[in-house]
Amino acid sequence: MSINETMPASSRQLMTELQSSGLRLVDPSAGASSRRGGAGPSDHKAVTIDGVTIMVPVHTSTAWNSPFLAAAPDADGKTALMRGTIPIANISFPKAPRFSRLQTLDGVPYSHIATLHGADVLATTVLQTCIRYESRRKTCKFCAIGQSLAAGRTIARKTPQQLAEVARAAVLLDGVKHMVLTTGTPPTPDRGAAILCESAFAIKAAVDLPIQAQCEPPDDDVWFERMKAAGVDTLGMHLEVVTPAVRERIMPGKAVVPISRYMEAFRAAVAVFGRGQVSTYILAGLGDTAEAILEISRELIEIGVYPFVVPFVPISGTPLEDHPAPTPAFMQSVLEPLGAMVRAGGMRAADIKAGCGKCGACSSLSSYEELAA
Repeated sequence: MSINETMPASSRQLMTELQSSGLRLVDPSAGASSRRGGAGPSDHKAVTIDGVTIMVPVHTSTAWNSPFLAAAPDADGKTALMRGTIPIANISFPKAPRFSRLQTLDGVPYSHIATLHGADVLATTVLQTCIRYESRRKTCKFCAIGQSLAAGRTIARKTPQQLAEVARAAVLLDGVKHMVLTTGTPPTPDRGAAILCESAFAIKAAVDLPIQAQCEPPDDDVWFERMKAAGVDTLGMHLEVVTPAVRERIMPGKAVVPISRYMEAFRAAVAVFGRGQVSTYILAGLGDTAEAILEISRELIEIGVYPFVVPFVPISGTPLEDHPAPTPAFMQSVLEPLGAMVRAGGMRAADIKAGCGKCGACSSLSSYEELAA
């Protein structure tokens, strides 16, 4: 079952609470390895509840103090989820993917090239360096793109050939359904679009796999047509924070690209990829009010952009590691009206061809879409 199909209200509420509060683990080795550091949301572990797989923080300060505890799995792989000392649900952990045990023809472990997100999504950061991250003055304070590279868990640049090899294996061995290509921002006007084009082209030549590419808005909108022609099916351009003053404080380097430029780029991208096939990540809990998130989401939906709102996860080792995660009540105050807005706008997570919004594992947003039915 996907996250946006009908599910009990209690399960929806539990997922929202877990993604805000995190989870303590009796047996951290159960299931697929948790992800630490790297680009985008991190310090998570994949957890399956009522047939739906979500990403739950397990390595954060919030998680260490969570009221939720996962007991050791039984012989059938089932785990009791406890709130304090009271069992409240049965959960399970997806198994480690088989492709991750292999290495490329040039000797690089597949796990250094791409990782499994959720239950069936292959994700990679093609370029593991970023002009924003390299300067303390410009860095996005929530980002840990350099951590996995420094720890030796990845490589700085994945070649198109490596990505194609791993993607094909992930489809054949583990039934991966779609792929996310993100990138650190290079010091070039295309903002990484060129790297994404050559990567997508090589992957599509090797395997029929829907692809989402993610980058900052390039200086020239012609890159959207080039990415589409290269095999990119959906596009993500991530605002992360929506209030100008908060953007300048939280991500001073990225904030030099104004929201007005994002809106221009969104309109141009929707014209190429189609309504609902362009998305943006918004991190709730960094200072934006619920009203501000909903207001800009309304504008995005009108343009045809899917606003994928996720709870902020304070990643260890970043300047915001001690910043509190948003409360479940705050997330519900955003996600419930947003789910209705998305559905009224004719967009559903299930209709996205590839990417974070379709996966939905980092937010319970799509479970709220059904409430508007």
